[in-house]
Amino acid sequence: MRTTITFDDDTAAAVDQLRRSGARGVSQIVNDLIRAGLRHREERPPFVQSTSDLGIQVDVANVAEALDLLDGPDHR
Repeated sequence: MRTTITFDDDTAAAVDQLRRSGARGVSQIVNDLIRAGLRHREERPPFVQSTSDLGIQVDVANVAEALDLLDGPDHR
């Protein structure tokens, strides 16, 4: 596939530095970087939110009341 992309200054400089340090063209460098990024994304474990039991139940139907309960009435 042929397309036109616009690099930010910092990424253009990094691609140019890679191009000058090896015998590869810009297209090959960009393809290799994209593949590496996609592989890295596949290798990451899925995000799991960690939680802790605070020992209280907060009804968030009334936001002001919930904030008073959690922060105290002096934090308004």
